[in-house]
Amino acid sequence: MNFTKTEIPEVIIIEPKVHGDHRGFFMETFRQQEFEQAGISSNFVQDNHSKSTQGILRGLHYQIQNPQGKLVRVVVGEVYDVAVDLRRRSPTFGQWVGVVLSAGNKRALWVPPGFAHGFYVMSPFAEVTYKCTTYYEPEFDRSLLWSDQELNISWPDKVNVVLSDKDRIAPSFALADKFS
Repeated sequence: MNFTKTEIPEVIIIEPKVHGDHRGFFMETFRQQEFEQAGISSNFVQDNHSKSTQGILRGLHYQIQNPQGKLVRVVVGEVYDVAVDLRRRSPTFGQWVGVVLSAGNKRALWVPPGFAHGFYVMSPFAEVTYKCTTYYEPEFDRSLLWSDQELNISWPDKVNVVLSDKDRIAPSFALADKFS
């Protein structure tokens, strides 16, 4: 596997070695030893799988207590995946990284604890899987406004976006809960 640090060094793109022939392909999507050597915590306790249609934007989500690290992969379709640093003491506080993840490029993205995470579906539909380092706890669930002017995230489409009620009324970056 190839591990590439993004503009926010703790957010890492993972590119697997894909072995393919006329039958299809095989790849390892997780190998604890390699992830640990790349500095990624690998104590995963929960796997999630979602399916969404084009134009759906899920996020930006995080847990204010028991924050989750997420290893995100697209198994069908294509998304624009975003991580926003909400750690007040971080040199990249308030910065974001966006990466295209697709079934075609087979990349994964490591989103560490302390980040808000979301994605926008670019293909007719997409299926996204993610491994989490802590369990989902609804009482600590938070959302950050996807279209916040201060963050100025370069989403592929800012007009034809379909949101949940929770994400539509999420607080701005200035008002959102943040990590110490």
